[in-house]
Amino acid sequence: MWTRLPSSALRLTGPDRVDFVQGQMTNNLKAAPAPGMVPCAFLNVRGQIEFFARAYKREADVYLHLDAGQAQGLAGRLRRYIIFDQVEVGDVTDTLRSVHLWQEGALPGWNAAGGDVQRLELGSGTVLAGRVNRTGTRGLDLHFLAAHEAEVLAALGGEERPLDELDAARIAAGIPDVVRDGLLGTLPQEIGLDVGGPLPAISYRKGCYVGQEIMARLEARGNARYHLARLVGQGLPDHAEVTQGGKVVGQTGQHAAGLSLARLRKELLPGQEVEVGGIPAVVEVLSPLTASAPPTDA
Repeated sequence: MWTRLPSSALRLTGPDRVDFVQGQMTNNLKAAPAPGMVPCAFLNVRGQIEFFARAYKREADVYLHLDAGQAQGLAGRLRRYIIFDQVEVGDVTDTLRSVHLWQEGALPGWNAAGGDVQRLELGSGTVLAGRVNRTGTRGLDLHFLAAHEAEVLAALGGEERPLDELDAARIAAGIPDVVRDGLLGTLPQEIGLDVGGPLPAISYRKGCYVGQEIMARLEARGNARYHLARLVGQGLPDHAEVTQGGKVVGQTGQHAAGLSLARLRKELLPGQEVEVGGIPAVVEVLSPLTASAPPTDA
């Protein structure tokens, strides 16, 4: 099974590309092999998420895979920080396509014992494949030229599944999608992006970056007031305020199959009742071991 991913993308080239983007992102791209990939966030000075990406480090470039509509904004931000760096930022959204393969073993030519990022041929097209857990089971994100889309998908075979099914699977697994869940503007620690969370995208041991001081303070004090939880309830609205006794205590992401992910106040306990748009729901705190990858600070 595979699903088309609404995507945008940037390609960074030039001899300073890795050092430059390392100084902007929350995770440690320098520690990744080439080829390799790390999820990361780009923060503002208050530590809030402006963009989320998966950064692929390759021998000749850095490829940033983002949700649809995000590349232009991130490109503008990155270009504002280029001073003496030898780096070029190109928007390659229109020339690339991305799909998620639900099971990594379904990709012809994939080496299950190999690295997390591999390059292979499907039909006459070259595919960049990276291990990504979007459903609770490790799968693959595949990136390829739009001109080769028909050949790649024909060689891939299998059944196309709609995006709402992929969303339902990830919500059930407790895996956030920062953009689709409407969680931009929040702190990474509040929505499962911390080390050991379901989508770890921070290193506390790398060099400085925009918002790093706030991240260090949160690591030292451990005082984020919100965390990622799940709400159980039928027909809960997407991207809505969560209330209890008339007080706003959080916000929901997308809803599917009676479940919603939510950024929720930590003092709310499992089993407590809340409301989302006037509809009752029950709090279900996610286990810290509900993770898309083993906890890491690399």
